[in-house]
Amino acid sequence: MTLQVPYLANEAIERDAEALLAQFAQARGMATRAPIPIEEIIEKHLKLHIEFDDLHRRLGVPPGGSGTEADIFGAIWFETGEIVIDESLDPEERASIEGRYRFTLAHEGGGHWRLHRPLVQANSSQGSLFSDTQRPTVICRSSQSKQRVELQADLYASSLLMPRKLIKQAWRERFGNDQPRFFRREDQTVVPCDIDEEIKAIEPLFVYSRDEEALEDFARPFAELFLVSPIAMRIRLEKLGLLCREVPRQRSLLGRM
Repeated sequence: MTLQVPYLANEAIERDAEALLAQFAQARGMATRAPIPIEEIIEKHLKLHIEFDDLHRRLGVPPGGSGTEADIFGAIWFETGEIVIDESLDPEERASIEGRYRFTLAHEGGGHWRLHRPLVQANSSQGSLFSDTQRPTVICRSSQSKQRVELQADLYASSLLMPRKLIKQAWRERFGNDQPRFFRREDQTVVPCDIDEEIKAIEPLFVYSRDEEALEDFARPFAELFLVSPIAMRIRLEKLGLLCREVPRQRSLLGRM
């Protein structure tokens, strides 16, 4: 069963993630810095339990696709406050997967617990989800990543692990300003936006794998600072308008006024 949730504005989701970070910082008497201590926030502040397991075996769900990679990355039990991450994402076994593990943890303990648990509790039609403690309230599968409940949890995780304020601070420290960079396809490089440049008609952008690789290489130093995957960081930089796939037309026009 898919958890049905209402529309939530992106700004509201990001505000709640910022509020959680502020609450944690105040409780610990410390400033918020990268990388965000997500395990401490989940376990010590939110009082949730984290463990690893083979979720396909535990839930009796066959692996998706070719069966060579887990389709279920995480699950959460609202009634018991338990988060189970699939053992394929255990960073002690696969250090290279740490960013993906941290994002999944923030997705479960931030997105689903903070956003969706109150909604389920308030919705009597879904109240039965709490009655069966053997089954998780939410199962997060890659095959269902485009559903609203998962997109909301993804945005929450992104805002929690890569806070807008800290990302912009890191950007200024690296480049000395808030100027966005844009992807120049002809030489696969990311360069500053030249707001004095004459804006030419830009062909519709088709996504090529080489484009994605170039953008993720550019995002990698930020990803390493925040301990997230280059893919997650590339998406966050694009959402914040710092990394662009074309010269921002409106920004350029405003720059000339």
